[in-house]
Amino acid sequence: MATAVRISENLLNDARKYSKVDHRSLTGQVEHWARIGKCAEENPSLTYDLIKEILLGIQELDQNEKTEYSFD
Repeated sequence: MATAVRISENLLNDARKYSKVDHRSLTGQVEHWARIGKCAEENPSLTYDLIKEILLGIQELDQNEKTEYSFD
């Protein structure tokens, strides 16, 4: 069930800009930032890029796309 949440006008404007660049809906952009932020708070030693790779890997597993991860 969706719930309305109030956010600042500045955050809304930033999300609007980034949503266009990243081809997401405005809601999708805010949700994306929330997922990244939640993961960063739970795992403070992880970099942004690694967090994105982890979330991508989870999505691939959910879609039954399994590939071996290569540590560079």
